[in-house]
Amino acid sequence: MAPGMSLFTVNAIIVLSVDDGSRIFAKYYNQQAPGATAVASPTTNGPYPDVKSQKSFEKGLLEKTAKQTGDIILYDNRIVLYKMESDVMMYVVGDVSENEVLLYNVILALRDSLHLIFKQSVDKRTIIENYDLVSLAIDEIVDDGIILETDPTIIVQRVSKAPAQDVNLGRIDLSEQGVNNLAQLGKAKLADWLRQGL
Repeated sequence: MAPGMSLFTVNAIIVLSVDDGSRIFAKYYNQQAPGATAVASPTTNGPYPDVKSQKSFEKGLLEKTAKQTGDIILYDNRIVLYKMESDVMMYVVGDVSENEVLLYNVILALRDSLHLIFKQSVDKRTIIENYDLVSLAIDEIVDDGIILETDPTIIVQRVSKAPAQDVNLGRIDLSEQGVNNLAQLGKAKLADWLRQGL
C-alpha cells in the first residue's frame, strides 16, 4: 500500500431529517492505528468523541448543505458527500485525503439500495418504520469504516424482509426419522449435482 492509504475510508454515515434537523441514523467510525481493532459506536468515536460534538457537527452540516445543489462539500476538514431524498438528507463523511469517487459510490449505493428495499419513496417515516433494514443495509455497505460493497442489488439480496406469512412449524418433522430423511435427500441432491457437473 502507498503511504497514507488506508482501508478505513468512511468516517461516518448520517441520515438527518430536513424538516427539523433531527438525527434519524448516525454511525461514526473510528480510524485506529494499523493492527488495532476499529470500534464503531454511536457515542465514542474518532474526531467526534461524544454525542454533543456529533450533534454539533450534524447541525452545522445540515445548515451548510440545506441550500446547496451539489453532491460534495468540504466541511470541518472532511469530505462530505450527500444526497437529499424527500424529507431526509443522507451523508457519507470521509477524511480530506480520501478518494471522492469511492465515497460517492457509497452514497449512491446507500440511496439506490434503500429505493430497492422499500420499493417506494425513501422518506423519514419509511426509514423509521424499517430502521432494522436501513441499519443492515448500511452495515453491508460499510463495516468499521471499511467499504465492503457498493452494488445495490447485492446489498438488497443480503438484506431481506422476513416472510409475510408465518411458517407452519407443525408441518416440519423434527424427529430422528425426519432428520434422517432430510439428510438422505441432501445426499441424493449432492450426488445428482456432482453427476451433472462431471
